[in-house]
Amino acid sequence: MKNLKFLTIITFIAGSFIFSSCNVDQNKLHIINIRSKSDLQAYFHYSPEKDIIIAGHRGGMQEGYPENCIASCENTLRLMPAYFEIDARLTKDSVIVLMHDATIDRTTTGKGLVSDYTYKELQDFYLKDRQGNVTPYKIPTLDEMLEWGKGKTVFNIDNKNVPRQIISDNLNGKWKDYYHIMLYVRTSEECSFYFKRNDNVGFFFEISNMDLYHEFDSLGVPWERIVAYVKNTMDPEKQELYQLIHRHGVMCQIAIAPTADKVEPYEAKLEAYQIEIDRNPDIIETDYPSHFVGLSLNRTPQKQIK
Repeated sequence: MKNLKFLTIITFIAGSFIFSSCNVDQNKLHIINIRSKSDLQAYFHYSPEKDIIIAGHRGGMQEGYPENCIASCENTLRLMPAYFEIDARLTKDSVIVLMHDATIDRTTTGKGLVSDYTYKELQDFYLKDRQGNVTPYKIPTLDEMLEWGKGKTVFNIDNKNVPRQIISDNLNGKWKDYYHIMLYVRTSEECSFYFKRNDNVGFFFEISNMDLYHEFDSLGVPWERIVAYVKNTMDPEKQELYQLIHRHGVMCQIAIAPTADKVEPYEAKLEAYQIEIDRNPDIIETDYPSHFVGLSLNRTPQKQIK
């Protein structure tokens, strides 16, 4: 991957949200500035003319940059605009931190369950990157990540073990002025829970078949509040489903961490990425956003799923 010293300033206005750049440590960041609920809905509103959006799974990662880490998200934004899926867990003293696994063994220099440590105790450990290298970074809190990302990006929070009421109370409390939050909801019941209590948040909801389409359609949750997670690829056999979703103005997101991201060697991985791009998803969630720098994410309305 080329070391890009200078990045083109991208300005894109849709409603009142803006893709632009700002200086942080003299490095330009591509940002997604969401300032209202309508901005969030506009950003995720489907249009066949919009470029494919890249999302960083677990915050995205590169060598030296661990998952679920503020520095990793910032490093990605130096290369491209992106939003980030992040994982929330509760510590022994009820602090919400970012950690995918129930244990800290794989991703830090420590061992044991997140829930067995206080937040202060967790700060004794350092995060490791995907290759196992120890980095200078510590486990961040969700509050720290959300505050850092305000005016820069969007977060899709995958709640691992935090009680729903805590998330809901924060959305109505200390996060009430944050409009850059989406929640990944696993069930209709979970979606309804937040919809009835929180109006400043959107949802990622799985709609990978017609049964799930009808299930969501019957909930009474406005379609403009969601992004449709359609699993790992845009299946050529499901074009009718995707067309129905798009008619509601809803984007389709695929997640390639378990598929194309695992292809080796690197050249073959890029070929796998191109196959997914050609299938015309609206959003690609990947472990490695940086690998998409240099790949064309432009689309035309006439492009068909292959």
